[in-house]
Amino acid sequence: MEHTEMSTNTADESHTDRGDTQRLVGSDRVLAVLKELARHPDGVGLEEMTRAIGAPKPTVHRALGALRRSGLADQDGRGRYLLGDEFLRMAFTHHEARPEHKRIAPLLNTLADRFGETAHYAVLDGREVVYRAKVDPPSGAVRLTSTVGGRNPAHSTAVGKLLLAHRLCTPEAVREWVGIDPLPRRTARTRCTADELHQEFKLIRELGYAVDDQENETGVNCLALPVYTAAPGVPTGAVSVSAVAYRTPLSTLTDAFQDIRDLLGVLGTARP
Repeated sequence: MEHTEMSTNTADESHTDRGDTQRLVGSDRVLAVLKELARHPDGVGLEEMTRAIGAPKPTVHRALGALRRSGLADQDGRGRYLLGDEFLRMAFTHHEARPEHKRIAPLLNTLADRFGETAHYAVLDGREVVYRAKVDPPSGAVRLTSTVGGRNPAHSTAVGKLLLAHRLCTPEAVREWVGIDPLPRRTARTRCTADELHQEFKLIRELGYAVDDQENETGVNCLALPVYTAAPGVPTGAVSVSAVAYRTPLSTLTDAFQDIRDLLGVLGTARP
């Protein structure tokens, strides 16, 4: 059966401030070109790259030349630039060798197999979460298109709310984190005010898990539990099961909370 993908609306586009590249010089500009290449898996021409970076064409061309000499960029038969095999080798080797990845991978495989849904491991990065690992279900007509390295707003995701709940323990801390700029309302169910989030964070600390009841994307719900790979005081990350709502109701996930927590305990990543 052909798989139909469902987007998780990762916020990668908003994470890079392209206007800042106009002020970059030297090695910083080379890195800006490298990051822009990652946005174009099918390749990008010099003219398009120059417009995106906002730098003179000779400067961008020199940066691309430096990246090609190091194997971090390549050029296809059409003359378009793309990430080189050496960059991909380094990235995947580093990712697979991370201690946290080795410890979490068996759990994610187990969760994806049990629920027939996507399992993630994510960490908090400011106002966003970053997905460090992902395992898709072995079968199913609908799969999520989240990616390793992808981002989502912390306040609208189960993993993000869980990690924030352990860092923002007072109303004042929540208000300071929310700030004066309104948080994006991803769906009609997204909680965006400091008071709403503070109340939910209190409940998360009491329950030991967090949920996303179609708050980040309509039709997708999620259960998240904390992971402790360092000190037991504050979670270093969170594991989650992200499910298509019509296929796996949120109640199915919450009913399995203790079983998932027991699996974390076996791996030595649950709170002692």
